[in-house]
Amino acid sequence: MKRHLRYIIFIILAAMVLGLTGCGYNQMQANEEAVKAAWGDVEASYQRRSDLVPNLVEVVKAYAKHERETLTAVTEARAKVGSIQMSKDMLNNPQAFEQFQQAQGALSSALSRLMVVVERYPDLKANQNFQDLQNQLEGTENRINVARVRYNKTVETFNTSIRIFPNSLTNSLLLHLKLKEPFKAEAGAEKAPKVQF
Repeated sequence: MKRHLRYIIFIILAAMVLGLTGCGYNQMQANEEAVKAAWGDVEASYQRRSDLVPNLVEVVKAYAKHERETLTAVTEARAKVGSIQMSKDMLNNPQAFEQFQQAQGALSSALSRLMVVVERYPDLKANQNFQDLQNQLEGTENRINVARVRYNKTVETFNTSIRIFPNSLTNSLLLHLKLKEPFKAEAGAEKAPKVQF
């Protein structure tokens, strides 16, 4: 009888160990790390833009001294972005995430107004330094968009991994991971911008 009991206990333990390998624990951990890495790429792209903005502003200042309002808006928006420190831990905080997105949106808007100023000054557009900075800024904006798309994809993978069975059970019992917030379009972004000549 004891021998049969040992076999039964062994089989139960073996089944439990095999069951744990399919519980998704490691995969959920890997997916969360991928979200953090993707967020790091977004932050790096934002930092690149933040580093370029002062150079762009200085070049434009030299050519458009009387457009102080636009230049001030860009400088203030950059300062606001710099004052909000978004850490990977804050990805679980929708309010902080929204505040960060709004600050980045304000900087994008100010940079758009700056580009309108540039259109008014042909000499500025012809300046090689400005052209180089503008190309860098355009490339940075593209990098930001790519990083956001990749981040949203990793968030989707992570969120799916903690919601499907049996991972959802493992998460609720062991990990207690929360859904991550993806980037969302700014209010009014669904409308095409009006271009006037």
